Amino acid sequence: MPPLTRLSGQKHFFFMRHLSSSTASSKLHDIYCFKPPPSLKPLRSDLPFDFRFSYTESSPDARPIGLREPKYSPFGPGRLDRTWTGVCAPAVDLKVKSVDVGVGDEGADLEEKRTVIREKIQGKPLTKAERKILADKCQRNKTKRQINLGRDGLTHNMLNDIHNHWKHDEVVRVKCMGVPTVNMKNVCTQLEDKTFGTIIHRHCGLLVLYRGRNYHPRNRPVIPLMLWKPHEPVYPRLIKTTIDGLSIEETKEMRKRGLAVPALTRLSRNGYYGSLVPMVRDAFLVSELVRIDCQGLDRSDYKKIGCKLRDLVPCILVTFDKEQIVVWRGEDYKPPEDEDEQFFADRQRFDDPQSDMDCSEETQSSDETRSQQE
Repeated sequence: MPPLTRLSGQKHFFFMRHLSSSTASSKLHDIYCFKPPPSLKPLRSDLPFDFRFSYTESSPDARPIGLREPKYSPFGPGRLDRTWTGVCAPAVDLKVKSVDVGVGDEGADLEEKRTVIREKIQGKPLTKAERKILADKCQRNKTKRQINLGRDGLTHNMLNDIHNHWKHDEVVRVKCMGVPTVNMKNVCTQLEDKTFGTIIHRHCGLLVLYRGRNYHPRNRPVIPLMLWKPHEPVYPRLIKTTIDGLSIEETKEMRKRGLAVPALTRLSRNGYYGSLVPMVRDAFLVSELVRIDCQGLDRSDYKKIGCKLRDLVPCILVTFDKEQIVVWRGEDYKPPEDEDEQFFADRQRFDDPQSDMDCSEETQSSDETRSQQE
């Protein structure tokens, strides 16, 4: 048999086989109609807040200038009844909302709804004795169960982890480390606002979160999980070519002087930075430039720290060169008057002084081990 005839016969055979398989598959599709399982149907969540990847490291007031990827929902295609905008999944559908209702009115309504839900779950406030008993249950020598809150802050999937812990116990220990600890008041506010719980004890970055008297695991809210971490949108540059009010030469000279200033402090990796903002404010009383040593930290971490300092101190960012944060207090610097309202003490004291002694001994031992490692 000639080779050409053999090849043509093989092509004809594969073609007929393809037709038979396609017709057979079409018949099977007509006979066995595919019905998606309940797990693939869109979830409906009545939680009265916008879904974000991180609730502490992203602000609704910050407006991005672009997106790094198309608006693919991190919850999966068709798995959530909310529209993903590239930054968040809003609780109110932007296409269906009324024209007469403003954005501020919608935010007030959602906040009022969250307050009502939280008061209903919390019930009667705890007494001092009850707070002490629950706080002692979360000591390190009594339980190892805890949730670590790292550089991404309070993420959306972490809400589900907290409710899973609340299945077994009334309280959960949360350990905060790294960038979010610059503003611990924001971390505590977001934890209470998004979980409807109450923080009953705090020592530096260790929190004890109480679920509430009327909380029941069967009535826990529906929290759809994010399947992947969405890309952060594009925001305006933190460091400008020239500082406002200065020329190019003056800006270059200030950056050189800032890198030569003695460092105010050195930040450790995954450390506690709750006292950083007061330290910078105190340093601005005697010096116009402050340098913070960030050697060993990721560039994205000390950029986020610089952004928080710019908003909380407030100050002007000068440079991030050589793993340093250099900030300038500005020409007419005045210390903020509401300093006590923005921050609170590193420890909430209770009636039992022994618990405070235990915490101080733990911090001393951790400092000794850290100094030995260095």
